[in-house]
Amino acid sequence: MVFAGIAPHPPIMVPEVGREAITDVRGSIEAMRDFTERIIASGAETVIIISPHAPLEAHAFVAYNDEHLYGDFAGFRAPDTKVEVPLDKELLEAIERAAAEQNHTVVGIDGYALDHGTAVPLYFLQRNGWKGSVVALGYNFLSNEDHLRFGLSIKHAVDTTRRSAAFVASGDLSHRLKPGAPAGYNADAHLFDKEVVACLREGEPSRIVAIDQDLRRMAGECGYRSMLVALGTVQEIEQDCEVLHYEAPFGVGYMVAQLARRPSMTKHTKAQKTAATEESSTAEQPQPQEEKEEVSAAAELLPALARRAVEAFVRDGLVIEAPPDMFDQRAACFVSIKTARGDLRGCIGTIEPVKQTLAQELIANAINAATRDPRFTPITAKELPQLRYSVDVLSTPEPARFEDLDPAVYGVIVEDAAGQRRGLLLPDLKGIETARQQVEIATRKAGIAPGTPLKFSRFRVERFRESTPSK
Repeated sequence: MVFAGIAPHPPIMVPEVGREAITDVRGSIEAMRDFTERIIASGAETVIIISPHAPLEAHAFVAYNDEHLYGDFAGFRAPDTKVEVPLDKELLEAIERAAAEQNHTVVGIDGYALDHGTAVPLYFLQRNGWKGSVVALGYNFLSNEDHLRFGLSIKHAVDTTRRSAAFVASGDLSHRLKPGAPAGYNADAHLFDKEVVACLREGEPSRIVAIDQDLRRMAGECGYRSMLVALGTVQEIEQDCEVLHYEAPFGVGYMVAQLARRPSMTKHTKAQKTAATEESSTAEQPQPQEEKEEVSAAAELLPALARRAVEAFVRDGLVIEAPPDMFDQRAACFVSIKTARGDLRGCIGTIEPVKQTLAQELIANAINAATRDPRFTPITAKELPQLRYSVDVLSTPEPARFEDLDPAVYGVIVEDAAGQRRGLLLPDLKGIETARQQVEIATRKAGIAPGTPLKFSRFRVERFRESTPSK
């Protein structure tokens, strides 16, 4: 193990996604260039990445198992921006064997595109000049100690293959650092980030293991278990901690940090640095003004499509065609319609995608929200000018325990044990402050009797709202 570190994964850092907004994360982008230079200088042939957003198994670690790993940013309105890298199958098999010796299971998953927690760090590694193979992993709901032991198993697997490998823990810190942050605001959330940064700056990374778990949950982080695995990989090697950069421009903590590096490694050659700099500079060039204008309007495109669908159906009985080449990935979504005063007028959606594209899914759900929500009468043409639309795009649901629910961050799906009744509630709803409230409401919606044993799944949403009512 020649290098280990921690990298953030906000898609907005990717220039093709963030466009003009990358000026707010320029420090993290520059730190990822330094981070990559250190990996290249270490001589790492393979990078092992663990992500909090990989498909989740409750009691097993997961590994992307395709011969060529692929990901893109279509879900973030940059479908032409892609990453592709060969899988280090030999090292993955060694990790599976070493994990089994510690009674841990690694489940291979086939046919999955890389999640953004994996794709974002890999994007910067490749754009900054690193070339090699990858093992891409995901964590689970096992204990903190299990994650540390899994990290040590990874280190032992690297040793058996005699491979030079770097380990990257993908994860963001608190999601609640200021009003308007994605997971809401908590005045104490910064204490989690402060402690993590201090542990590394003071050269005591093992203190991260002892961080108060209530503080961790309150922070709404998504990188803690990734960091635990990384700490496991460096237990038996000399540690060299350094925080390359920390910032939180959008209320989420982004940290680029080093945990260990091979002492004998040398700096980049001048030619490597030049090539990496030229490639990175090309990727981060300012975008043309017309593209900037398109990005600034992007947040309105989904609710605008919902409005068009409803108005065409209510006024003329027409189902509009999905716009070509717009939102052509598959995804489940919910469409909410409110009055100008903010009263709900209709809300219907899908838990799993049933159409071929998000655009088609949205159109169908918008029409159903306007005409088939059983709580309301169908919307009339007279009401249309005063309505406002929002669209929630759902991530793939993942199994969860009750204690892993957080209504500010995750939506919840509840099912009875037989899987015959299922209810859903979106996250970040006014008046719902605890997981118990969230589950009780979702259970009532599903018609599940109180006291019935329940299974839980959780999901994230990306929410798009109209900024102002239509005139």
